[in-house]
Amino acid sequence: MEVLGEPVRVEVLPELAAVHWRPLADERQLRRAGRIWTATTVAHTVPFLGAAAGLMVLQPLSAPVALMAAAHAWVIPELYARRGANVVRRRPRAGEAAERRAMGLLGDLVDHDARDLFSRTGLVLEPGRLGVWLVGEAGAMLVRNGGRRVHCYCVRVNQADLPSADRVAHLLLALRSDEQGFATVANLAFAGARWRVRRRIDADMRPALDAAVLTFGRHALARTSGPQPPG
Repeated sequence: MEVLGEPVRVEVLPELAAVHWRPLADERQLRRAGRIWTATTVAHTVPFLGAAAGLMVLQPLSAPVALMAAAHAWVIPELYARRGANVVRRRPRAGEAAERRAMGLLGDLVDHDARDLFSRTGLVLEPGRLGVWLVGEAGAMLVRNGGRRVHCYCVRVNQADLPSADRVAHLLLALRSDEQGFATVANLAFAGARWRVRRRIDADMRPALDAAVLTFGRHALARTSGPQPPG
């Protein structure tokens, strides 16, 4: 899969039939989703900030109440970001033998760098046409907009007793077969600033998010530079 190209659907996920009312995820839909999340966050935080400022102007002695209102304005986006970070939180693991076998299957699907990143972070980095994906056991994060924005999707494999690497492999294969369908079927849990999500994911997962931003930058640079015409 190539980053930032026009989406090309190799296959169609059968799960799309269960969410036939959802528009197919594409650049326009993803931008729209990002704007909606931003507007929702603003709508929830600005009234608290306005109330805090108004209280201080009208009655400085109401500073404690104003601080509480300002705290609400800060906490609401943080709760959204925590919800997004939860999509890649690790699940209970199967036995060691099953996990080793599953890791071997996943290792056949990705290159050495992706295997190493997964062993350290529990996330598989997969460049796609909609952005750069980080696939976990029960969800995925899509890094977009130059690495500034992250869309967090909750999606899981129905067989809960599978080893963690098998769950990742199932989601990775679904993503590769139909990226647009994958982003359509999955439930969007958050779409917002990368720094908010980065603060909320486990510390050992943050290198995967940083690597996704670097991968996005490398592919964007390669596309803008391209082959030089003969002088």
